[in-house]
Amino acid sequence: MTVPNELLVYCRPGFEPDLASELLEKASGLGWQGDVDVRSDAGFVRFIAVGNTPVNALHRRLPLASLVFARQSLLALPPLRLPREDRLTPILEQVVASGWSFDSVWQETPDTNEAKALAGLIKALKRPLESLLKKRGALRRKAGGRRLHLLWSDGDCVQLGMSFPGNRSDLVGGIRRLRFPHRAPSRSTLKLEEAWHEFIPRNQWDERLGEGMQAADLGAAPGGWTWQLVQRGMHVYAIDNGPMDKELMATGLVEHLREDGFVWSPPGRLDWLVCDIVDKPSRVASMVQRWLVQRWCTEAVFNLKLPMKQRWQEVSRCLSGLESALAEAGVDAEVACRHLYHDREEVTVHVRILD
Repeated sequence: MTVPNELLVYCRPGFEPDLASELLEKASGLGWQGDVDVRSDAGFVRFIAVGNTPVNALHRRLPLASLVFARQSLLALPPLRLPREDRLTPILEQVVASGWSFDSVWQETPDTNEAKALAGLIKALKRPLESLLKKRGALRRKAGGRRLHLLWSDGDCVQLGMSFPGNRSDLVGGIRRLRFPHRAPSRSTLKLEEAWHEFIPRNQWDERLGEGMQAADLGAAPGGWTWQLVQRGMHVYAIDNGPMDKELMATGLVEHLREDGFVWSPPGRLDWLVCDIVDKPSRVASMVQRWLVQRWCTEAVFNLKLPMKQRWQEVSRCLSGLESALAEAGVDAEVACRHLYHDREEVTVHVRILD
């Protein structure tokens, strides 16, 4: 029987070393040892457990939502090299040997231009592959929502992984592509919109992103993030020495204050703080920490701009410091951090005060 002794984790190309460092540190903290297969700009990382040990338990204890640099996390079998004259038989044989069953099949590629060229091959294989899997009883109607993923890195190399409801991204490739609203002042608006999709269940938007709420946008100009807040009907304190978008100001929902976002304090407790200031991540984290410890807001979304080296280590330091400060101040809060699709050299942090 083929044993799933790997985690196959997708990421943005160029961030493989950061994801690998995160996986090794967090797996070790859970008592798991393994090696990582890291290839430059591949768009994925393989964590391979020591020995022929199934990693089902690690996959459950290291959920996708807890990983900063991951887009998708799969329980995986060893990669397959396929003969071009018959790509399907090795795939079918590995599925049968694994004993896996599932009710859907997704064929994916890393988020690279080279891999996207495989779209024609994937389309051609879809029907015959699914037909063969159904005949062998692996693909069936009711299999607990389990999904088989085939990650094609080139035309003769594929890796099979399994995902489970509640511990996966239900977006192809783990990518949430959003349409840029043409009236928004800047493309940065998509970062805040994606953050809301990522961190706030859609059925809670009216309650937690409701009309009449008050928010502050630190480093607001020209207003990409403020625009999102205004679209939800919030009143916004836009803090920035730079100019704000005239159309946005005409809504009457924005109070533009030409002040330093690092020292400004609100007139009372607000519902939201958002911040996309370009500065050292430690300085931004310390500023937001002050807001949260003082309970100047109920929820916050902010970005940490990352250095080119040791990005995971910097993120880990900032998050640990924030969580420690909140605990010391007796502030009960949820803290989450993800590298979103519309982020570049940065990660997005969400904090919600619960008491």
